[in-house]
Amino acid sequence: MTSEPKPVCMSIMAHPDDAEFSSTGALLTWINEGYDAYICVITDASAGGSDDATDLSLAARQVTIDTRKQEQAEAGRILGLKGVIHLDYPDGRLYPTLQLRKDIVRVLRTYKPSRLICQSPERFWGTPLGIARYHPDHIAAGTAVLAAAYPASQNPWDFPELMTEEGLLPHKVRELYIVGSPMPNIGIDIEAVFDQKLAALHAHASQVGAVNAELDKRMHDWAVELGERFGLPKAEIFHKTENL
Repeated sequence: MTSEPKPVCMSIMAHPDDAEFSSTGALLTWINEGYDAYICVITDASAGGSDDATDLSLAARQVTIDTRKQEQAEAGRILGLKGVIHLDYPDGRLYPTLQLRKDIVRVLRTYKPSRLICQSPERFWGTPLGIARYHPDHIAAGTAVLAAAYPASQNPWDFPELMTEEGLLPHKVRELYIVGSPMPNIGIDIEAVFDQKLAALHAHASQVGAVNAELDKRMHDWAVELGERFGLPKAEIFHKTENL
């Protein structure tokens, strides 16, 4: 007797740590509900070194790439992910090209997530503007992921070579969760998984430090603030839409 495969959830974002900051509480919640979870990182994170760096050589850039991939792997271990996928587009130079859309469609048709988290392709012009949230790579990633999820992933006429040459059949993503949206409409309770989310974030030590009490307090206060909007103790919030 063979068991039914687990449902799959996935985050596709621009950089290592983007998911840990924004949405791994949701992934952890779904893992606890019986999902297999994946994180897909679009860029190679090669521009994620120190702002004070003076050695900008290719060798120094490769050290950053290797470090951040190792950190993402450790974060994935802490989260209990089924896997981490790297597309290795150049960091800081991301555009929503047709090639990027095709590569994301390949990921969606290969892993077949029913729940997909991505970044917002639009800024929220609140006061003040969250400038770090709307890194241009984030905007490009959001645009590309949404275009890949609908209609390209489910449409055999989009990138037909993925089916005819690679055997990847069309796949429909049923639920989309967009972070940083101007109009969030759902909160997910992350109280029970908050400490694990925080531990995964600290795995990105080159970016946030292995220990950072100030960050911990900021993340706690942010989760509480977001939770208050939806009557939850701690939350991550999204604009959820369904593709029926």
